[in-house]
Amino acid sequence: MAAYIMLSTLTDEGRKTLKARPERLGEVNKEVEAMGARVVAQYAVLGGYDFVNVIEAPSNEIMARLSMDLGSRGTIKVTTFPAMSIERFIEMMQSGSGEK
Repeated sequence: MAAYIMLSTLTDEGRKTLKARPERLGEVNKEVEAMGARVVAQYAVLGGYDFVNVIEAPSNEIMARLSMDLGSRGTIKVTTFPAMSIERFIEMMQSGSGEK
């Protein structure tokens, strides 16, 4: 599965929801799994974003659908980046090709 970094910022509605129901974070993680992806790591952060998530998904299409679905709820704004492990990056650089 491919790895993705999802940065998210709560909207005013999202902050209200999370304050009233902090367990909602776990529920959303289960919804992510139902869409065919998996939350590998999740962090609450300070600064320009509220959360950093590492997500595994089988394809860009699944991840795009997931990002669009979560963002359409009006409780968060998301920015998603495809990612690769450092090991894979080094392997790619040593082979001179991005394809395996």
